[in-house]
Amino acid sequence: MPNTSQISPTVVSCYGGLVLNKDVFSMKPGEALKLQNFEPDIAGGYRKLKGTAKFNSTIVTQVSASTERLMMVAIFNDIVIAGRGGTVYSGTTSGSWTSRATSKGTTYTYDFDKFNFDGNDKIIIATGSAAAFTLNTSYTEDIINATGGGTAPTNPKYVKSFANHMWYAGMSDATSTLQYSGPYTEDDFDTGGGTIKIGDVITGMKVFRDELFVFCEDSIFKISGTSSSDFAKAEVAKDVGTISHHSIQELGGDLLFLSKDGFRTIAGTERIGDVELGTVSKQIQARIADIGYDNITSTVIGAKSQYRLFYPVTDTVETSSKGIIAVLKVNPETGTLGFEYADLKGIKPACCDTDLISNVETTIYGGYDGYVYNMQSGNVWTYAATTANISSFYRSPDLALGDPGIRKTMQRVLLNYEANDSIDTTNQTFQLKYNFENTDTPQPSAYSLTEGGGQNFYGTGLYGTAIYAAESGIPLARHSVEGSGFVVALKLNDVSNKTPLSLKGYEMEYVNGGRR
Repeated sequence: MPNTSQISPTVVSCYGGLVLNKDVFSMKPGEALKLQNFEPDIAGGYRKLKGTAKFNSTIVTQVSASTERLMMVAIFNDIVIAGRGGTVYSGTTSGSWTSRATSKGTTYTYDFDKFNFDGNDKIIIATGSAAAFTLNTSYTEDIINATGGGTAPTNPKYVKSFANHMWYAGMSDATSTLQYSGPYTEDDFDTGGGTIKIGDVITGMKVFRDELFVFCEDSIFKISGTSSSDFAKAEVAKDVGTISHHSIQELGGDLLFLSKDGFRTIAGTERIGDVELGTVSKQIQARIADIGYDNITSTVIGAKSQYRLFYPVTDTVETSSKGIIAVLKVNPETGTLGFEYADLKGIKPACCDTDLISNVETTIYGGYDGYVYNMQSGNVWTYAATTANISSFYRSPDLALGDPGIRKTMQRVLLNYEANDSIDTTNQTFQLKYNFENTDTPQPSAYSLTEGGGQNFYGTGLYGTAIYAAESGIPLARHSVEGSGFVVALKLNDVSNKTPLSLKGYEMEYVNGGRR
């Protein structure tokens, strides 16, 4: 056993998220070479995701086939609106679904907006296959058919309330045109209504900072003004747009969306106007190429400053379905605000929404299996007929610990983690990997997070395997470890059904050996 003067420590703080665009020696120690089902935490570290649970016990009623996916879910008036098989239902946690509108089509995922023009809350829904329609708080359907005059939009795909007018786009007979209603009405297209030619096929809309942003595949425009007398169109960007309006979300005082070259923000795109400089996802560019645009959906979890994008393949089982997590947070090293990313795997949303239910932020999604799910509930993935433990793992970069030409013999690892449950000694483990996981280098077996059993605290536990309680209450688990190499990586695996734990950082203690 070396004396303490021979031991060199290296402390790593976990931040930076998933990074795929750097060589191994330029990565920062706290970044992640792999990060699956761990979310970068705005409070620091990487936290395992919460699970999913059914919103209620009843499948949304199928219309013609059991394979019908959910076309929309929306939280409205403290209940859930769900579309399946061309029929739109309202439902509660009690497990009942009531039909509210029929024959709405199954070609496109529905778009919707929640609004109040006259003191009454309503939700308006556009399906791309039928006339838009509204539901009030009694869930009575009102089809948009120009009751107030003029000509109603034909089968719009997109709908947004802006400047006390209702705006429609993606009409089957006018794919490059915006149509808006008169003031304080959704169905009068005569008095105060009108159209604006965009000049490119519209792929989505979003209201942001008192302007209506109109997205096309290769361009972005914005509409400003308050009425037909002063509505004006301005170009925001050329050669930049979005393929899926379901990727557009507001987060951190900006709009985040998926373009062909990665994630972008409106502020960055409008200010810089350059494709390369405007992207905010360079560190995960390898993931962008994997995204199929046909089935994209996304949502924002405000309490976590988090954006989630899902891109499931229709014939992929839930356990293999993929997504990306983006968290807007302050880098503790630079003090700047930026995105940290992680992979998400194991759930298959067809549509999402986040809003308040009983004044609590709630995130739901509609599945390809016909059920509505809560996205932030429990400790396991819940499917139609079964559950599965969440497979989460973190892998650090390959750390040279100063000099990659000197062999290091590892002595101890001290893990700084927050656990809100007992440790599963089989399914919550860490492992050291040496020399880029070279098969010619002995690779020690995995260690339990509580090697040797119970929870020992500073002053009472044995040096070598103990959990030391920090003043913050976050344990510091010290483990004696084996192995040596010129570079070393830490892997943390959690495939348990325990309450999510958070890895804040770790310390490696080692003895330097000879040069190769």
